[in-house]
Amino acid sequence: MFEYIRTHQRLMQFLLLLIIFPSFAFFGIESYTRSRGSESAVATVAGHPISQQEFDAAMRDQLERLRQMYGPQFDSKMLNTAEARQEILDELVARKAIAAEIANRHLVVTDSALQKNIMSTPELMKPDGSFDLDRYKNLLASQGMTPAMYEQRLREDMAFQQLLGAVQHTAFVPKAVIERLALINEQEREVQMLQFKPSDYVSQVKVTDDMLKAYYEKNVAQFEVPEQIKAEYVVLNSEALAGQITVSDAEVQSFYDQNKKSYGTDEQRKASHILINASKNASDAEKAKAKAKAESLLAELRKNPSAFAKLAKENSQDSGSAAQGGDLGYFGKGTMVKPFEDMAFKLKENEISDIVQSDFGFHIIQLTGIKPATIKPLDEVKSQIIDEIKKQKAGKAYSEAAETFSNTVYEQADSLKPVADKLKLKIETVDGLTRLGNAALAATAATNNPKFLKAIFSDEALKKKHNTEAIEVAPNTLIAGHVVEYKAAFKRPFDEVKATIVAKVTESEAESLAEKEGKAKLASLQQADSVTGFGDVKIVSRIKNQEIPGNAFLEVMKANVQKLPAFVGVNLNKSGYAIYRIGKVTAGKVDPARRKTEAQQIANFMSEQEALSYVEMLKKKAKATISPSAIAVPVNGN
Repeated sequence: MFEYIRTHQRLMQFLLLLIIFPSFAFFGIESYTRSRGSESAVATVAGHPISQQEFDAAMRDQLERLRQMYGPQFDSKMLNTAEARQEILDELVARKAIAAEIANRHLVVTDSALQKNIMSTPELMKPDGSFDLDRYKNLLASQGMTPAMYEQRLREDMAFQQLLGAVQHTAFVPKAVIERLALINEQEREVQMLQFKPSDYVSQVKVTDDMLKAYYEKNVAQFEVPEQIKAEYVVLNSEALAGQITVSDAEVQSFYDQNKKSYGTDEQRKASHILINASKNASDAEKAKAKAKAESLLAELRKNPSAFAKLAKENSQDSGSAAQGGDLGYFGKGTMVKPFEDMAFKLKENEISDIVQSDFGFHIIQLTGIKPATIKPLDEVKSQIIDEIKKQKAGKAYSEAAETFSNTVYEQADSLKPVADKLKLKIETVDGLTRLGNAALAATAATNNPKFLKAIFSDEALKKKHNTEAIEVAPNTLIAGHVVEYKAAFKRPFDEVKATIVAKVTESEAESLAEKEGKAKLASLQQADSVTGFGDVKIVSRIKNQEIPGNAFLEVMKANVQKLPAFVGVNLNKSGYAIYRIGKVTAGKVDPARRKTEAQQIANFMSEQEALSYVEMLKKKAKATISPSAIAVPVNGN
């Protein structure tokens, strides 16, 4: 997996931008300048607020990413900490501060730079070296994006990189520091281990009733079953309304006629070119020389047009297409730089252009093929059109239905049946719901939404048995709930959990006995060396660890080895206690390739630190403030 990423970095950059950037869609420069909201701000940057809605959206996005990352091991409580909330809000504030600086400096990414970035992704190239527009569009479509949307986000991301890159490149690490760190990493230590396992001391443990009861009282939380409810709920959203909508054939035909262009492909043209490089920053003399060469080649082609491919291979300075005789494959409008595109779409098939100048230099273009625009027949796209019409109608009907939904669940508060009947909605049931939600359901489930949980556990819902109010848990999505059954929190009886407590106390006592004997042995070894009981010698360094547990490895590597042998005692928790004997220390082997990699890693680390410091400075410059209430974890997860 990682090898694929290393060898396909440009594609991974493209894909990551598709996946990650939508969660930061509201971070862009444009949204920065118009970020306003009626909700109270959770933070302010350069006088502009970050709304609670933005923060909630970022939290939801992060939860969804964690859910996809961890799969079945996902825990919805991962972000239910002040630290996690702080990290997400800090990211929001940082990006706003960077965006403010970009706006202040009037930094822009040119069309040519944007196009070069996209078209230089090797994995988006066809075998003939031309840009694969279809794959580009398909990758975007799979994420629900158009080329215009992606290119705007990429432009913003490139502006971020432009600003931060200038700072990161100022980082510097002295050679002496790199050398010293390399020596520390390469140092090798010969280590032996003597382990005291808890399992060897179980037979010595004497468990009394007093010990069991003390553990039971001290660890009440382990034996508590939290309060739970079973609830009915109804959800109003566009999907629910769309299912109730019918679409006539006349509506389908009308929609198709008005949007035919959306169901086809634009005209595609195939061209070959010969490029003589001359950047827009080149001197007049350089441009004149390049143009003269292009004119000379054009004169040859006028005499012998069939020599185009041969001359392209021999003279074109576009490395991507020269080997293919200048062939660029098929492309549509918006793919090539404008002067090139304008000429390509004027030429007739097999016609050769005059000299065309662009930011890249001077082109000679030969049009070699034309694919006319095509439109898919109605039958092929009918179901797609029906879905789109339903979606549009549902969107228009939502505001009216939302008012009816809100009024009905409030006015007829003893049941959800009236609102379900009136709006033809399905009453669903959720069981095992705690104040933190139901861990068996997705974190994004409507019934796991913090606002819904707060409402369903309110006195109004629990004690008065009333419907909750209509709660917006996502854009154009309302939910209302009604408690069916309530189970109060309770502590499992001692007798029910006694066997579990016996096992835990026995385990804890065995660990204590192992640690006690291990420490006594360590003290004696520090007085008189002995290798009795120790295992085989293992050679370890900071760049190679032979199966020594992480916490023990750190203790071994930082131990004082001025006097040998040196001994280190480490508590391995459930694995007991271990003593490590360090018998010899050597300089280790120098690996030039690894040292070079380490030097680059150190330089990268320093660059990141420079960037982080710069961002902190920008936050201060923008007078960024954060509301403490935004970071605080709501009581009971609400």
